[in-house]
Amino acid sequence: MIQMYKSFLGDEKLSELENGCWVHCVQPDSEEVAILQEEYNVPQEVIQDILDNDERSRYEVDDDWSMIILRIPVETSDNGMSYSTYPLGIFMCEDYTVTICTTPNNVLPVTQPSVYRSDIQPVYDVINFTLQLFIRSANSFMYYLRQIYQHTSLIEKEIEKSIRNEELTRLLKLEKCLVFFITSLKSNELVLAKFKNSKRTTFSERNEDLVEDAMIETKQAIEMAQIYSNIQSGMMDTFASVISNNLNVVMKQMTSVSIILMIPTLIASIFGMNVPNFLEQTSWALPVILAFSALMAIMGIFISRKRHWF
Repeated sequence: MIQMYKSFLGDEKLSELENGCWVHCVQPDSEEVAILQEEYNVPQEVIQDILDNDERSRYEVDDDWSMIILRIPVETSDNGMSYSTYPLGIFMCEDYTVTICTTPNNVLPVTQPSVYRSDIQPVYDVINFTLQLFIRSANSFMYYLRQIYQHTSLIEKEIEKSIRNEELTRLLKLEKCLVFFITSLKSNELVLAKFKNSKRTTFSERNEDLVEDAMIETKQAIEMAQIYSNIQSGMMDTFASVISNNLNVVMKQMTSVSIILMIPTLIASIFGMNVPNFLEQTSWALPVILAFSALMAIMGIFISRKRHWF
């Protein structure tokens, strides 16, 4: 879907291309890709790179345009993972700016695409807009990192009594999400530093403060992701031991129950053999055998409880 706005505020839609406008495209189909090439002069290789979900973050400069690809976090269910990262492309030329993403996201949502609308801030220029996207991307990473930490806390409560591998599998998938987050954040940090040091980019005083804020937010997100990843790795090793220990406890309890049930079975088997014994002629043989079996079973339970076998 392609939407065109008069400015980066995203509050006034346009039907025709104007100088200084902003074109926002999410999940383009083949027809919209052709429109991006023919009407907005976005090179085909640029579109292909942005639509490649595995494309790394980078900053590219040409004679007539410049392009930034940054990785942004997205809530997804692909490959069984709750979160992943996708490329967001910012194509900048002299007359207009085009943003392209392969999936709906919280950094540039379709219904409220402007990075300024929440704070009702004035729009200065495309550099200001781009830096705001870096900040929003870092904030989105930190938001999803907090959600991952909450999921981990819930799994921690479930795993204390678990003997299954399902919880460990969920932790492994969250660990994969953290790896994607760390890799994407580090590549975004490199692109931001390259964008800051580019000779083609001229920063105003306000934008210089904003680029510092963007770098701080990105570094904070990287540190936060690394801390959570280290915690996650330690928890997985610990929880693997917990699950193994829980399984041993269950097996010990089942073994104790089997031994206790074996006592009356053994007694009944002995007296049930087709051989002479001193009780075969007595009328009270059955009650005595049952009472003796129950007594031995109770003694087995008492001994097992005293030794903390179950």
